[in-house]
Amino acid sequence: MQSYNAGKPAGTTEAALLLRSANSPEKGPAPKKWGRWVFWGKVLVTLLTLGLLYNSIFAEPDTAAAWRTLLATSLRGAGRVPVLWALALVPLNWGLEAWKWYRLARHLEPVTFGRSLRAVLVGLTLGFATPNRVGDYAGRILELKSRRVSALGAVFLGRYCQLVATVLAGVAGLLYFLLTFYLKGYPAAGLGVVVSAGLIGVAVLVPLYRSRLLLAALGLWRPLRRFRPALAIMPTYPARALHAVLAISVLRYAVFCGQFLLLLTAYGVGSPLGPGLAAVAGTFLLKSLVPSLNALADVGVRELSATHLFGLLGQPALPVLSASLSLWVINIALPSAAGLLLVPGLRVLRDKRAGK
Repeated sequence: MQSYNAGKPAGTTEAALLLRSANSPEKGPAPKKWGRWVFWGKVLVTLLTLGLLYNSIFAEPDTAAAWRTLLATSLRGAGRVPVLWALALVPLNWGLEAWKWYRLARHLEPVTFGRSLRAVLVGLTLGFATPNRVGDYAGRILELKSRRVSALGAVFLGRYCQLVATVLAGVAGLLYFLLTFYLKGYPAAGLGVVVSAGLIGVAVLVPLYRSRLLLAALGLWRPLRRFRPALAIMPTYPARALHAVLAISVLRYAVFCGQFLLLLTAYGVGSPLGPGLAAVAGTFLLKSLVPSLNALADVGVRELSATHLFGLLGQPALPVLSASLSLWVINIALPSAAGLLLVPGLRVLRDKRAGK
C-alpha cells in the first residue's frame, strides 16, 4: 500500500534493460523515442497530482498552522497509542513481503529467510528514487547466485499477486462509493457496474492461474515478446505455491489497511468501519493505477485519492492527509533508510570486493 505499492508490477521494462546490462558487457539498444514521451508523461501526471493536492489542501492561509496543531495534539495525546501500534506493524509488513519473496525465490535456488529479508529491504532502498522502482527488482535479483532472468519473472509474479489483492479489494471499495453516492436511483446502471466489477475480478485472476495464456498473448505483439523469457518461469509454479503467495499478499494488504485505519483513528477521523474500509481500499487501488516515477512521486496520488473518498464520508481533509502521509513515512521512508545499512552487503558488491 509497495507507499502502499506494493502492489503494481511496474518497472518491468527498465528491469529487463538493467538485467540485460548486468549480464552482458555489451550495451543495449538506444532508448526509443516513445520511451522519452512515456517518461515525461509520467512527470506530467505526477506534477498535476501534486498541484491538485496543493490547491485542495494548502491553498488556505491558515492550513499550515492548523496542521502543526493537529500533529501536536494527536501525537502527544490519545492518538499516540494508535501510532505506536501502526509502527509495531511495520516489521510484520515487510516480514510478510520477505516471506513472499522467500517462497518465490526458493523455486529458483536454495535461499534463507534472512537473505530474502535483506533482498527486500535493499530493493526497497534502491527503488526509492528509481523510475517505476526498478531498484526493487535489482535488489532482489542481484542477491541471487544464478537464474537472474527467471528471477525477474519471480519478482513480477510476487508484485502481481499483491496487485490482485489490491484490485479485488479496491474494486469492492469503489463499488460501494459508486452505488452509494453516484448511481443511487439508477438500478440498471448499478447492475452494470456490479457485473463489470465481477468481470474485472476474473480478469485479474486469469493471468495468475493461467499464465500460459499471458505468455501466448505476449507473443502476439512484437514489443512485448522480449518479456517472455523472464515470465516463462510463471507456469512452472504449482497452484499450491500460487495459493500461498496470494494468501501472503492478502495478509500484507490487511496489515496495510490496519495501519491506515490506526493512523486515521490517531488523527481523529471517525468514519464507520465499513465505509472507512471501502475508502481505504479505494485509495490503494487508485494509487496503484496511476504510474509513478519513484516512491516520492507516490506522495500526492494516495493523498488526493484519500481526501476525496473520505470527503464523501464527511471527513475533513487535513486529518486524512496526515494519516496518509504518516503511512508513507513509516512504511517506505523509514524502512528505506534502514535498507541503506544493508546495501554494502549486497551479493554483487561482495563478489566484486572478493575478486579484487
